[in-house]
Amino acid sequence: MTICNMSIEMGARGGLIAPDSTTFDYLKGRPYSPQGEEWDKRVLEWSSLSSDPDAVYDSVYRFDSTLVQPMVTYGTNPGQAIAVTEVVPSRRGEEKALEYMGLRAGMALEGLPIDYVFLGSCTNGRIEDFRLFAEYVRGHRKAPAITAWLVPGSREVMRQIEQEGLDLLLAEAGFELREPGCSACLGMNEDKIPPGKYALSTSNRNFEGRQGPGARTILAGPLVAAATAITGCIADPRKFFETSNIPETNKR
Repeated sequence: MTICNMSIEMGARGGLIAPDSTTFDYLKGRPYSPQGEEWDKRVLEWSSLSSDPDAVYDSVYRFDSTLVQPMVTYGTNPGQAIAVTEVVPSRRGEEKALEYMGLRAGMALEGLPIDYVFLGSCTNGRIEDFRLFAEYVRGHRKAPAITAWLVPGSREVMRQIEQEGLDLLLAEAGFELREPGCSACLGMNEDKIPPGKYALSTSNRNFEGRQGPGARTILAGPLVAAATAITGCIADPRKFFETSNIPETNKR
């Protein structure tokens, strides 16, 4: 869902991914999924939703996910992004974005003090995101200068969080769980970032004013958000957290 959500930033009008066993395993048994014989019927139907074997594409791109580092944005669109350990590049046409963000070319973002951390939205508000975030902040405390909003993507996710005791773990670490919804992703209701303040956000857009008039949004994943919330500044989770007990696929 996250990849499809963000495909428009790569120039696509939409994103489609053929369902496979991973998709079916994820959906099976969920509250709104078909049950019994109807489930088996739907799986057969969904399995047919793939490209023809002889399909031809204008371009084919292949990416090795094991080489992808934790990323952060520095500008005012999701494409203006670098690895958390890199410095802001010098590119023509990005002066306005850097001025708005209060950054400059050649500046390192790692170590930049952050005011707000937002975990949630339709890109990173799943139970898996909250499990991962909670596992990494276990035994730590939120930095005093950080205002952290943790917003489940749905009431079902909130129910799972409470059933698994993650709400207690997060509260012990100093984090506030808020009601499910869009929240700070687009500055809904009172969940707005004040002008000039930096927000490390796991949401999907970082346009000017997206999270509130004058808000400065830096997009990142849940692990960067966890490390940032604990340290009070943008942090590389690979350096801050002991990851030996975390599954390899969850380290990014």
